[in-house]
Amino acid sequence: MEGEASWETYPLSHFVVETADCKPVSGTNNNAGTDVVGAGAVSLDNILPDDILERIVSFLPVASIFRASSVCKRWHDIVHSRRFLWAIKLPHKPWYFMFTCNDTAAGYAYDPILRKWYNLELPCIERSNWFTSSSCGLVCFMDNDVRSRIFVCNPITRDWRRIPEPPGVEFPDYSTLAISVDRESHQYSVAVAKSKQAPADFLQWDFSIHIFESETGLWSTAVMEVLFGWRGGDESVICHGVLYCLIHCTNVYGNADLRHGLVMYDLSARSSHTSVMRTLMPVPCSLTCARLMNVKDRLVMVGGIAKYDRQDIIKGISIWELHDKEWREIAKMPHRYFQGFGELDDVFASSGSDDLIFIQSYGATALLVFDMNQKQWKWSAKCPVTKRFPLQLFSGFCFEPRLEVTS
Repeated sequence: MEGEASWETYPLSHFVVETADCKPVSGTNNNAGTDVVGAGAVSLDNILPDDILERIVSFLPVASIFRASSVCKRWHDIVHSRRFLWAIKLPHKPWYFMFTCNDTAAGYAYDPILRKWYNLELPCIERSNWFTSSSCGLVCFMDNDVRSRIFVCNPITRDWRRIPEPPGVEFPDYSTLAISVDRESHQYSVAVAKSKQAPADFLQWDFSIHIFESETGLWSTAVMEVLFGWRGGDESVICHGVLYCLIHCTNVYGNADLRHGLVMYDLSARSSHTSVMRTLMPVPCSLTCARLMNVKDRLVMVGGIAKYDRQDIIKGISIWELHDKEWREIAKMPHRYFQGFGELDDVFASSGSDDLIFIQSYGATALLVFDMNQKQWKWSAKCPVTKRFPLQLFSGFCFEPRLEVTS
């Protein structure tokens, strides 16, 4: 594949291993008969004060910071000190975590800056087929079965917590999950939207939105209404304080081209008097595998453009950005990259953060990266995951690798 590079993997434990007490090299040699190579050498540990060393280390990529913590006890203490963790404010490009569907929660995380894959096992969850959402270094998981177990964790530091079960209907037919983290206070909001079909009426669906605030540790129900001809789905995102949800048309006698719509709820207003259907906006065209993402507080959607006569077959993949209730196509995957997936059906995953959007076929480990800032497409380095059988599926999500954010 174009741009393919060799890969190397490191288990995460390689970076966080506890180190022994290594004494700094002395500038003088007081012991006769010992190694004199270091005689006259001056250790940087004797020159650089902690604050300068902290500043230097903070410019390293996250994986290199962990490796630096293994150099000696002093570096280990600096990297793991609370002052250092709170001092790291430099942005890091998002990583993409790839795993085998329905397998364990272990997988590989891709660093697009160093173009390396790292062996990574997610904390707190047992399997990979969970709903996921990420923001500012934290990843939120919701189980795919009863959809009541929700965890928030930092995949890098392995800090995690389970939050209370959300209110609303039990065993919904469809659910969405979204998290938004405040970059200054590190407080976060988790939104869960539930959708359940009314008994014996396919066109009528109960729809509700529930919000959890980490500051209070409590849930609140923001929206409860009945949708006619529409149902909730499994895709949502919080962008600039607004929750956006994709909903699906159920009126088979209506406009066949209008398969999806977008509704929104302002988290800051918290008004439950206005129906979310009043905010309904159509998507640009008939889409499959549509995904919403927050890219630097811009609402971006990635979707497969379905063939008119074969909705289960896609003819291309495009990226749109929402501008004042108007969708603008900002990029379309070049045909040579689209062919590189080797799949023409409607199953692919996409996830984005910062300026990067990751697109991956469910049927292969090929990972394509689109840089929103430079408008460039590039294949990732080859993933170490191998396909063990023909029907094996893969998926993933992106997250920011951060050290200072806790659940």
